[in-house]
Amino acid sequence: MDKELARRVFSCIDNTTLNGTDNKAHVESFCRHTMELGRVAAVCVYPRFVSVAKRVLDNSGIMVASVAGAFPHGQLPINLKVEEVKYAIGEGADEIDMVLSRGALLAGEDNVVRDEVTMMKEACQGKTLKVILETGELPSPTLIRKASTLAIEGGADFIKTSTGKIGVGATLEAAEVMLKCIADSVKINKKRVGFKAAGGISTPEEALAYAEMAKKILGEEYINNQSFRIGASRLTDRLYSILT
Repeated sequence: MDKELARRVFSCIDNTTLNGTDNKAHVESFCRHTMELGRVAAVCVYPRFVSVAKRVLDNSGIMVASVAGAFPHGQLPINLKVEEVKYAIGEGADEIDMVLSRGALLAGEDNVVRDEVTMMKEACQGKTLKVILETGELPSPTLIRKASTLAIEGGADFIKTSTGKIGVGATLEAAEVMLKCIADSVKINKKRVGFKAAGGISTPEEALAYAEMAKKILGEEYINNQSFRIGASRLTDRLYSILT
């Protein structure tokens, strides 16, 4: 295993707890444990726990990310999705992970999909917006590419594979389509966005495979936490054990 790449990937982790059983005590413990492991990119929680994570992680250099916008299915009116983003930002979130409207995408309502991303980005008030495509619900590479393009056009700072809440999470096949779409955006529009692989990535070998693919398509310099992330829960401790 490439230990240097593994260290870089560790610094790109969004250590995540998004369980129905989450509570204040769990989130506090989770954040403290994350700090003990070292400098990951962020801790990702539900909106109601943003202020808890923000307090525990204060001055750690680890950002607080929050899912928002009716995670994981996105089936709320846009005004309510926007209000959830505003709430999370108001609680102190540094980053928002929203879900793309897959139903609208599958119905061919491209403008709705793009405009919702734009509205969510505006609600972020300058903070980072990651757009989850939920590629396991998109039945073709063509649709994954369209979802990627619409998210980027709408103002996404990152495009992300999955919520981790359905049967099919991240796949290298979907990641390749998304990364190539980012590469095309750089060529055509001079706009480079980030990429986040999430959903079922539990081993260091799997995580490094996504990093290697990103390196191949977008270059060595892409593997940093400003442009590359891995969503993780089980992975974080496993990768840490290899590096220590």
